Amino acid sequence: MKQYLITFRSVTYAQRGERSLGGRGISGSLSRTPKWMEQQGCGYGLTLRGANIYRAVDALRQDGVSWRRVYVLENGKYQEIAL
Repeated sequence: MKQYLITFRSVTYAQRGERSLGGRGISGSLSRTPKWMEQQGCGYGLTLRGANIYRAVDALRQDGVSWRRVYVLENGKYQEIAL
């Protein structure tokens, strides 16, 4: 099962994202991002396990929730993906 991380510029946006996705039945876990991501201005994120990432990002866009980047966890490392 794939694991994705959607990053946000602040905890407020991450919380908005969590509510947006939760309202559509997509569960995510709010947490701090790894230190190296904070240097890119991404301090908080939502971890999604096995979710349809395209559906999740579409929901955020429809609700006007601004997000930064999307990563997939593969072989123990985060790899940015373009959506």
